[in-house]
Amino acid sequence: MSFLYRTRYIQTELGFHERLFVAVLTSKATLNTLAVAVNKTVAHHFPRLLYFTGLRSTKVPHGMALVAHGDERPIWLMYETMNYIHQHFGSDYDWFYVMQDDTYAQAEQVKALVTHLSINQDVYLGRAEEFIGGDEQARYCHGGFGYLLSRSLLLKLHPHLDSCRNEILSVRPDEWLGRCIIDFLGITCVSQLQGQHYHTYELAKNTEPEKEEEEEFHAALAVHPVSDMTLMYRLHKQFSRIQLDRAYQEIQDLQMQIRNLTALTPAGEAGVTWPVGINAPFLPKSRFEVISWDYFTEQHLFSCPDGSPKCELSGASKADVSEIIVSALEQLNRRYQPLLRFSKRQLLNGYRRFDPTRGMEYTLDLLLEAVTQKGHSHVLAKRVSLVRPLSKVEIIPMPYVTEATRVQLVLPLTVQDLDYVANFLDMFAMNTLDTRDNALLTLLFVYHPYDAQRVGQVDVFAGVKAMVGELEKRYAEVKIPWISVKTEVPSQVKLMDIVSKKHPVDTLFFLASVWTEINMEFLNRCRMNTISNWQVFFPVHFQEFNPAVVYRGEQTASSSTDFLRDGHFDRHSFAEACFYNSDYMTARTKLAADILDRDEVLDSMEVFDVFLHYSGLHLFRAVEPGLVQKYALRSCNPRLSEELYHRCVLSNLEGLASRSHLAMALFEQEQANST
Repeated sequence: MSFLYRTRYIQTELGFHERLFVAVLTSKATLNTLAVAVNKTVAHHFPRLLYFTGLRSTKVPHGMALVAHGDERPIWLMYETMNYIHQHFGSDYDWFYVMQDDTYAQAEQVKALVTHLSINQDVYLGRAEEFIGGDEQARYCHGGFGYLLSRSLLLKLHPHLDSCRNEILSVRPDEWLGRCIIDFLGITCVSQLQGQHYHTYELAKNTEPEKEEEEEFHAALAVHPVSDMTLMYRLHKQFSRIQLDRAYQEIQDLQMQIRNLTALTPAGEAGVTWPVGINAPFLPKSRFEVISWDYFTEQHLFSCPDGSPKCELSGASKADVSEIIVSALEQLNRRYQPLLRFSKRQLLNGYRRFDPTRGMEYTLDLLLEAVTQKGHSHVLAKRVSLVRPLSKVEIIPMPYVTEATRVQLVLPLTVQDLDYVANFLDMFAMNTLDTRDNALLTLLFVYHPYDAQRVGQVDVFAGVKAMVGELEKRYAEVKIPWISVKTEVPSQVKLMDIVSKKHPVDTLFFLASVWTEINMEFLNRCRMNTISNWQVFFPVHFQEFNPAVVYRGEQTASSSTDFLRDGHFDRHSFAEACFYNSDYMTARTKLAADILDRDEVLDSMEVFDVFLHYSGLHLFRAVEPGLVQKYALRSCNPRLSEELYHRCVLSNLEGLASRSHLAMALFEQEQANST
């Protein structure tokens, strides 16, 4: 019997490669200055970038991936860098761009360049320079302006690197590499290839980038030499402004072409959408598809996330409104100056809505003061409409996770939960122990102080402990530990503090509730959606309605077509959570520093609040069809904070039945009373 082993990703099996890898040559002296400037300006525009140096400094700057070769000699650094790139990335990328940390490269221009070059050709592209005293036809690529190597050239060059190191003498690493490529591959550096030009610009001393108006500067892919961090930032600002001006000009040209072409269509000029080139607004097919507008002023929002009718405009929403008002004034002044100059008196009315086909739309009623060229002023109200269009969709890189991670379930239990423990343990045994899923369980017995004093005579959790003993007998290799806690207020954070200290930092926790029915499908999603030092997962479970109200004595629906029908996703509950212990400990440390010794603050918090306010991680909150809970009337502890108690009551009320079921029940009750 033979087995065919398949690759994990289809792109590996089909031989697809990533587009561009960037190597930045730096040194111990410039790692914390110029290399940091490169990292802050252009690094995030490249798909993959590594820094290479001879000797590692005492502290590597945050957010920089550094490879140290152990030798500062320039030729040795180049030799080791080429070897490293071939060994680790030679089979993964089509193009390799090598630059120095005193080079400013226009990342978007470099990425655009490689998209226009054939990957089947040996490419050595950069600023071509003559060798001193060498062949007039031979050229090497100047390292200060960066150069581009194709994958095919790198693969052919690698077997000769050792010979080049031993036979070629040179002071400059770029000359050494150029001589190596010429001697063994017969390929010389070129500045243009396949109709594409590698434009560069050499900076003079005391250059002011803001005043550079030469076409050569504007067209440059790489600028050299950059003497300090400040100059690097100024170059980045200037080139960003140049690119922005080009983009605006291209938009205007395209809009003009669209207007001209639309006039030739059957719809004529009436077919032109506003703004020109942006998708037309979404047209609803029914009243349920109508996108509602949110009303706002400069101080308040009248569609609040928590459902309240009015809330203060703050944070990102306030910044959004302020930016839109400023943009509206700029557009008005650009259109009417110098005849009129507008200034804002007041925002009378503001409306906004998100249209998924085009972006965020705004309608503003502005009270303006208009001043003429002669100084006469007049107050008028004007309505303006604006659109913040959706930009290009980007794929966000996420760390790789697997479904093999062990999940540590944590189940807090109070006296009110005893009726539901047996079902929880049965489902846990059937869906994890029987299937040998990589999951463990820890029980947390929360004793009321009165019950804790009588535990020697009557243990309220004795029945649960007996069930655990039976499970451990049935599954000899399984141990289900429990922890006993005495408290009147079972704060989720305080309970998690106790559990966290008893487990390793790399533990993946699933904080469960006694009504949770564990299954393998959900546990795998828990593993995939929880990423250490990156993301925590708070699933929204599906809560079944009260069968006595929904079915009113009729047979309960059990067919597969009724799955997730008679219930709702309980958005008021944050009881279930998946997170790593290391992430919780980090956030908890920041919380402790914030509240000092005021432990009573913890009674009003949940684990969700800890991650929301003190972690900086992604909070992945999503409905989870794999977590289905049978109907049960929860016991709401009045000793908890007012918000937690209110959410618990709302969860009970909304989990009773749908509005149609409640209406039918009331109707039948009134019918019965009338007869």
